Amino acid sequence: LTFPLLSVTLLVSFGSSMLYGYNLAVVNSPAVNIKAFYNATWSQRYGHGLAPGPLTLLYSLTVSIFALGGLVGSLLVGVLVEWYGRNGTLSRSTLLILLAGGFMGFSRELESPEMVIIGRSITGLHSGRCCGAVHSPFLMTCSPTAHSQGVGEDFIFPMATGSAVGVSMGIFICLGVFLAQVLGLPELLGKDKFWPLFLSVVVIPASLQLLLLHCFPESPRYLLIERNDVCGATKALRRFLGTPDVQDVIEEMKEEQRSLSSVEMVSVWQLLQDRSVRWQTLSVVVVNAGMQLSGIDAMWFYTNTIFENARIPTSQIPYTTVGTGAIEVVAGLIGCFTIEKLGRRPLIITGFCTMGICSAGITVSLLLQTTLPWMRYVSIACVVGIITGFCMGPAGIPFLMTAELFTQSHRPAAYIVGGSLNWLCNFTVGFVFPFLQMSAGAFCYLLFCGVCLLVALYVYLIIPETKNKTFMEISHIFT
Repeated sequence: LTFPLLSVTLLVSFGSSMLYGYNLAVVNSPAVNIKAFYNATWSQRYGHGLAPGPLTLLYSLTVSIFALGGLVGSLLVGVLVEWYGRNGTLSRSTLLILLAGGFMGFSRELESPEMVIIGRSITGLHSGRCCGAVHSPFLMTCSPTAHSQGVGEDFIFPMATGSAVGVSMGIFICLGVFLAQVLGLPELLGKDKFWPLFLSVVVIPASLQLLLLHCFPESPRYLLIERNDVCGATKALRRFLGTPDVQDVIEEMKEEQRSLSSVEMVSVWQLLQDRSVRWQTLSVVVVNAGMQLSGIDAMWFYTNTIFENARIPTSQIPYTTVGTGAIEVVAGLIGCFTIEKLGRRPLIITGFCTMGICSAGITVSLLLQTTLPWMRYVSIACVVGIITGFCMGPAGIPFLMTAELFTQSHRPAAYIVGGSLNWLCNFTVGFVFPFLQMSAGAFCYLLFCGVCLLVALYVYLIIPETKNKTFMEISHIFT
């Protein structure tokens, strides 16, 4: 990696994937304070406080509406990239974070719970635009190796570059979660008076990205293939690669441009009707839905609540949560460095199996903790196991699989299907989990256990290893 390419990778990751991870976990530690604010505001407006049910409903909406915003953002990204380019879309999306930070930061001063909910939805809109839809494609198309694996119907994202970028996205999400957990400590922003500031900290990395992103050129592939700007693409490649000799890369991109001009992109409806890729489509549905329904979002959104139910002393919960976040980052790094050696299937199967076993372990530990006090530590270990299993496999691999299972003509529609399911399932878990805990108690984790084990079984039986294989080879294995 050259210094400009490394710099833009860190900058885009810092202001996109890391912000996504931060917004996933930021509502965890101030949950009690936000609920108290909602209750006090309601009492001031209507003369009575909220009952536990409506209060849980309002807070669940605050947590989960982030995913609805993400769904809208991911569906709009294609139009925005066509208008502004990937660099321009990232810059304009960053402005949304500044707006969201203002809403959440002044919500208590203006006594408006609605501003918190609106701010959360806007941060989701930003994440939907940037994570996966702009972030990873932007970085992939800035890399010269993104054009070295052939073109036409067999063109796929390069295995080395694709896996590195895809899994690095998962690492920065983990770093964002860890940052939210650290800032949520009582010694920092974990006090009641600081929770609006805690929610609005996102404006700092967003502002940094907005200021510095204009120092870097647009994606070379976007400039040449979509804008037909050979001069601009040449200058961008020279900047990113640090060499004046980029003619070979330019010729490869032109060849890809000629190939893509003859390819007709299919719609989502056409993709769902195409029997020749029905198993690939079903695989995208199963893996992306399973990734969110595995329970990982419950771990991020409601970590403190889970530890409270496991009877961890209240004073120890913030530090226990930070410990799980640190292990999460280490697991993500392990996944990044082992994916090319071990392949996709072993990591994703092992990850889902680990998550399923640990989900069952949480149920057992919660049922036995009244008679065996030490079972609370088993609960902590199981939460760590779920997070570790997710970061080592399911966190980044579904994005890679979506790219590797389809040709260029089908890939955009496949991303829409996978991304939409991702956000919808994220919303479902975030909204339903508190009520699931209230109704099913310890047994609610068995639902996550079943999902994880079924997805692992599906991958084992149906999905082939995609490492170092072209689309035609993968399609033949499916057949």
